[in-house]
Amino acid sequence: MKKDAHPDYHFITVQLTDGSSFKTRSTYGKEGDTLALDIDPSSHPAWTGGNQRLLDTGGQVARFNKRFGGLTLKKG
Repeated sequence: MKKDAHPDYHFITVQLTDGSSFKTRSTYGKEGDTLALDIDPSSHPAWTGGNQRLLDTGGQVARFNKRFGGLTLKKG
């Protein structure tokens, strides 16, 4: 087996946007480094339910049926 083929896993501190932090093992940086996150589950709209763009599915279906509703498959 090749020497030094595997990355060096060590403990780092991950700091969330709300100021809380936790320790985990990673290949990021060096032992004891801090990884400060810009986006995390406490601030990202995907988790917090922030401004979402809702699709008008009823309008889209009605528009589709208006355009293509008269088309039928011919049985032959």
